[in-house]
Amino acid sequence: MLDEGKELGMPDGVLINGKGPYRYNDSLVPAGIEHETIDVHPGRTYRIRVHNVGTSTSLNFRIQGHNLLLVETEGSYTTQQNYTSLDVHVGQSYSFLLTTDQNASSDYYVVASARIVNESLWQRVTGVAVLRYSNSGGAASGPLPDPPQDQYDKTLSMNQARSVRWNLSAGAARPNPQGSFRYSSINVTQAYLLRSTTPVEIGGRRRAALNGLSFSPPETPLRLADAYGVEGAYTLDFPERPPPDAAPRVARSVINGTYRGFMELIFQNNDTRMQSYHVDGYAVFVVGMDYGEWTEASRGAYNKGDSVARSTVQVYPGAWTAVLVSLDNVGFWNVRSQNLDSWYLGQEVYVRVVNPEDGANKTEMAVPRNALYCGQLHKYQKYGPQTAIPRLIKHICICSSSCVSCKLFSTPFREQTPHHKAAAAASAAAVRPLASRRQIVASVMLVVGALVFAS
Repeated sequence: MLDEGKELGMPDGVLINGKGPYRYNDSLVPAGIEHETIDVHPGRTYRIRVHNVGTSTSLNFRIQGHNLLLVETEGSYTTQQNYTSLDVHVGQSYSFLLTTDQNASSDYYVVASARIVNESLWQRVTGVAVLRYSNSGGAASGPLPDPPQDQYDKTLSMNQARSVRWNLSAGAARPNPQGSFRYSSINVTQAYLLRSTTPVEIGGRRRAALNGLSFSPPETPLRLADAYGVEGAYTLDFPERPPPDAAPRVARSVINGTYRGFMELIFQNNDTRMQSYHVDGYAVFVVGMDYGEWTEASRGAYNKGDSVARSTVQVYPGAWTAVLVSLDNVGFWNVRSQNLDSWYLGQEVYVRVVNPEDGANKTEMAVPRNALYCGQLHKYQKYGPQTAIPRLIKHICICSSSCVSCKLFSTPFREQTPHHKAAAAASAAAVRPLASRRQIVASVMLVVGALVFAS
C-alpha cells in the first residue's frame, strides 16, 4: 500500500481497550458496538496512565466534568498541574491523578479525539468510553465535552506542551545523585539538525527521509555488524545539517555519537502534518519548540532549567523541536519517526555510541542468547527464533481495529534497555510522594491510538 504511493488516510475509528465507542450519537455510532466502562467509587483518587500507541494520529484526551492532575510523563515527574484535556501525540504517555468528586447523577464520557487535523471531517475518529460511579444514577447522554477550540490559534497545543515541565522538588530517579541535572551548564559536543519533508520518489519508490537520506535496513543487524567488523553494513557520514542541493537518496548512514558527550538534536518538520520522534535507549531534555525554521539564535529561547526528560517528542507542522541528550548508554540507538508510515518509508537514523576505552566491552550488556544472526553473520546462529508469547499487562487500551501496522510494520518485541527499566520504575513510583495527602485506590492504564483499516 505505502510502497505503491498511497496514503494511509483517515482512520476508521479509535478503540478503547479493544472496544468501540459508546453510542453517544446514533448517526455516527451504529448500534451493537461493545464499549469500555471504567468503574470507580466516589470520593477516591485514581491514577490514570494514558498512552498513544496509534499509527499517526495525535489525540486529545479528556474526561467529562473532571480535572486531570498531571504528575508524570515517560518516567519523569512533572510539575503538578490540572488540565481539562491534554494532547497526547503518537508514542507519548502521561500519568494523571483523577479525583472522583463529581455528582453521580449519570455516567461521564471518557474521550480521545483526533487533533491537529480538520476536526469536523475527523469527527467519527473519536474513541468514547464511560466513567461510571458506583452510585451512578443513569447512562451518559448528550454531546461529548468540547475539544480545544483553537481552529485559528495554532499555538494553543504547543503552549500546552511547553507547560509540561520537570518537577525538581520530587524525590525521583535522576541522572545524578544531587537530584537536579544542570544540563544547561554542559557543553554541547555534537549538534544535528534533522529535517523532514513530505515523502518523495527515490529509485521508483515513495520514500521518507531525514536530511535527504532515507534509511534502508541492512541484512546484518547494525550492532552485530559493528561487533564482528562486517564491512559495508553502514557508513558513519550522516550530515549534521541538511545538504542544500543534494538529491534525496537511500542510504545506511549512521550518526557517530561521542561516548559521554552531550548531543543536541533539532527536529525540523517541513511537512504539512504532525510528527513524533522517538529516541531509543535515552531520555532527552525537551528544551525548546517553536514555529518556523530553527536558527542558531533559537537557542536563546531554550528552557535551561526544568525541561522535562522523555523519550518521545512532538514536532508540529512547519515547526521545530530541540532536545539535549547525554550519551552515556553504549550501543546502536534508533532515532525514528513514530508516525509508522514515515518510519516504514525510511524516516529514521541510528546513533552509534562506543566506549573507546573499554576493550572488554564491560559498559554494554552481552548479546542475548536469542539474538538473530542475520545476513553475513547467519553462520553464528545457535538458537531458533523465540517462540514464547510475551506476558501481557492488563490495561485499558485505546487504539483502532484491523490495524494496518500488523501488516506493514510488524517487528519483534525488544528487550527493555536499562534506561527503559529505570524509566518504568520511576513511572511506577510517580505518585508515591502524594500518598501522605491522598489515597490512590486504583491505577488505570489507557493506551490511546488511532489506526486504520488496510484498503
